[in-house]
Amino acid sequence: MTDWLPRDKVCIVGIGESVYYRWGKSPDSEFKLALQAITAAIDDAGLRVEDIDGFCAFANDRNEPILLASALGVSRIRFTNMFWGGGGGGGSGAVMNAVLALATGSANYVVAYRGLAQGQFGRIGQSRAGGAVDGQAAFAAPFGLMVPAQNYALRIRRHMHLYGTTSRHLGAISVACYKHAQRNPRAVMYGRPITIEDHQNSRIIADPFHLYDCCQENDGAAAVVLTTPERARDLKQRPVYVRAASQGTGFRPAGGAHNIDNYATAGFVEVAKDLWERADLTPKDVDVAQIYENFTGQTLMSIEDHGFCKRGEGGPFVEGGRLEWPNGELPINTSGGNLAEAYIHGFELVNEAVRQMRGTSTCQVEGAEVCLVASGPGASPFSDMIVRR
Repeated sequence: MTDWLPRDKVCIVGIGESVYYRWGKSPDSEFKLALQAITAAIDDAGLRVEDIDGFCAFANDRNEPILLASALGVSRIRFTNMFWGGGGGGGSGAVMNAVLALATGSANYVVAYRGLAQGQFGRIGQSRAGGAVDGQAAFAAPFGLMVPAQNYALRIRRHMHLYGTTSRHLGAISVACYKHAQRNPRAVMYGRPITIEDHQNSRIIADPFHLYDCCQENDGAAAVVLTTPERARDLKQRPVYVRAASQGTGFRPAGGAHNIDNYATAGFVEVAKDLWERADLTPKDVDVAQIYENFTGQTLMSIEDHGFCKRGEGGPFVEGGRLEWPNGELPINTSGGNLAEAYIHGFELVNEAVRQMRGTSTCQVEGAEVCLVASGPGASPFSDMIVRR
């Protein structure tokens, strides 16, 4: 039964972001970047700061709601929430938690956000020396498996072994994202297009990942404001409805204690099943998708997990410009995504989904009515959402 689910009962009414910088280049602190994104989203919605009464974040965001509220001048907080986990798997989940708060009357206007300044607090993709390790790292770090690129490289290498996936297949994803970034002046990689030859000739980071298979390291912040359709009628922007969302994981997800049966996946299988059921939609209904790219191999496996093609067919599926605007059958990451716009733990993908539904993207998909956002492959727990016009 899905009658209880808040389908189309909450909408996104404002989006905002800071300037996106290469890591270490921001003149502002992470906290100030978050404030910039949140105030921009509030202004975009046509609201006052005083209207905000809820805050949702993810990935252990350091920008605490009580401090944000004090700096913004928010007089009353009625709801706060942090999606569990330190990776990008909570991007859609933070929005989902805001949806649940609004649908139950726990708040009236909720901000979901992510602030990230890798120049200030350290690079996520870099290992750090220490005298001891515990947990999962205790079984990996002593053998040199220390950074995300290495961990995720093993999984796509397994996919290559099983299904014949190639580096050029991964390159097709990079080329699409970089192509889209060339139309987006906000993108850090704006003005820097690449070809498949550029991808193949770039240096290896962790075999089979080349440089252009890896997400950026950035400083920046992004935010959205959500409310109910009734309140949205009086606001500035056309509301974008959250059709459905899902979060969680299956047994022994790819991001934790490994299960050999799902090792060559992005971990979305169970979450995707829930999403399609809750939305009463299928992959064929999706016009455009924002699919998190920590690494291109995980994006390819995410496409399979969500049913756009069968398991093992992701390589051939991404070929031939299928992922590229304006003529591809499934345009993805139309602002450039983590690879070429900015890596804000994937929350910039949520903003781009809203732009697509408003009709304001720099790579606008003609007639787009349904957009998928898939957050954080391999970083459990996972989350998904679908937004619509």
